[in-house]
Parts: sequence; structure tokens; C-alpha cells
Amino acid sequence: MAQRKISLTGIKPSGTPHIGNYLGAIKPAIDLSLDYNAYYFLADYHALNTMRDAVAFKSAVYTLAATWLACGLDPERVIFYRQSDVPEIFELTWIISTVTPKGLLNRAHAYKAAVDANENAGNLPDDGVTMGLYNYPVLMAADILIADANVVPVGQDQRQHIEITRDIATSFNAVFGETLVAPEALIREDVATITGLDGRKMSKSYGNVLPLMADSKELRKAVMKIVTDSRLPEEPKDPDADNVYNIFKHFAPPERLAEVRRLYVEGETAQRVLGKVRAAIGKTTVAVRAR
Repeated sequence: MAQRKISLTGIKPSGTPHIGNYLGAIKPAIDLSLDYNAYYFLADYHALNTMRDAVAFKSAVYTLAATWLACGLDPERVIFYRQSDVPEIFELTWIISTVTPKGLLNRAHAYKAAVDANENAGNLPDDGVTMGLYNYPVLMAADILIADANVVPVGQDQRQHIEITRDIATSFNAVFGETLVAPEALIREDVATITGLDGRKMSKSYGNVLPLMADSKELRKAVMKIVTDSRLPEEPKDPDADNVYNIFKHFAPPERLAEVRRLYVEGETAQRVLGKVRAAIGKTTVAVRAR
């Protein structure tokens, strides 16, 4: 029997996990354990770029671990660890840094975005840019390469990190021989980008999330903030251009989704559709909290 390939997934503990994390990373990664030797890690050192409060930091790490376990991660079947508990990751970060071209990191999306923001504001290009931000792709590459990961499930916005990792592995192997495995990005197109309350990607940095551990009152309040267009509730709408529908479609069974789609096309009250969204998402959050 052929040996199963390795998949690797990590989530940064930078706040309360939300529905976007569940749909875009946690659930697909857990599903991978059926076909791969699956590795999961809590990327706590990555979070140091933005988190400075020690108490909040520790709480975020434990909350994330609890979330993965509540969502169905089985530590008896997979490898589950905290990044900071593996010092070899940080040793490898330095080693591969010695073969990583600076120009490669100059093209990283996060760094370029910071530079663009500074230039637009009339500041020096690297104003406020830390080496943690700049070297972030190298640490991520070390996370992946140390596990000999064959596939890494990521969203579209993380595809570049896998490409950088492949470039680093190729540079290292050219110097030291075939040592590191060049991984492939594994992107599920149906959940590559999860829509947030305002239509942008669901992200804690945008404040547009549906918390995964929310109680019914908190969830209802969040759902009611989903931005809709200015047309009257009873007017026909394009469901594919609607924020409510684009969240609902990830939770609804096919027959319910078809029903709601018809209500959009034919015209229906917004409150009725929002009620269906709350009910569908509520079942998921209740199930997670009950585990």
C-alpha cells in the first residue's frame, strides 16, 4: 500500500474564531484527515506580530485549541501541536533565510500592502514595518517544510505563501541537494473566500465576522448587521450578489438553498430570509459549543 501524503494546516490565534475560520480552514482541514496523514498546529509565534497582551494571547491559544477539538479534530488520529513547542521550526527559519532572496520577500502581499499604505500617506516606505511582518513568509515556509507537507489547504489570499515556500525549497535543494519537499496549495474553490457581514472577506481585522462560539442573542445581533442593498424587501434580487445569501449557502441543505434562492428571484421579505440564515448558522454554533 502506498504511503499516504502529508497535509498541514495552521491557524493563527489572533482572536475569537469565527464562521469564516470554520468554513475556510477548520472543516476542510479536518476532512483532509480522511485521506492524508494530517498535521495541525496553533501558529502562536505568528500572532506575536499583532498581539502584545500576554493574558489575551494565552486565552486566544487555548480558545483556538478548544475550537478545533469542538469542531471534530480527533487527537488520536492526527498530529496536533503548538508552534512554539517545536524549537526546530525556528532553527529552520534561520537556515532557510540564508537561501531566501530579499527580492522574493519584497513581493509578499502583506509587505507590499504596508509599503503602499505608507506611500499613500506620505510616509517613508518602511515606516512601522517590523522584521516580524517582513520575515513572516519565511517562518510560514519553515512551518510547512519541517513537516514535509505535500499539501497545504489555504484560501486564495494565502496562495502566494505556498508559492514562496516552493521557491525557498527549490533554492535550498539547489544548494544542499534534494532535502525539502515543495508543497502544493490545496484550495477549495467553494469556500476559498467567505463573505463577511459587509460583503468583504470575513476577517477579524475588518470586524465583520460571525463568532463561532456565539450564543443565540449574540448571533442574532451579528446576523442583523449583514449589509443588504437599498431595494425594497419584496423586490426581486440576484442571490449571488447578496451578502446574506452568500453566507447562507454554506450551511443550507440543497433543498433549502433552492427554496431561498427562489424567494430572492421572485421577491420576498428580508426578515424571512434573515430568519432562515439565523436558524442555519445557529445550528452550527450550538453544535460546536455542545462538544
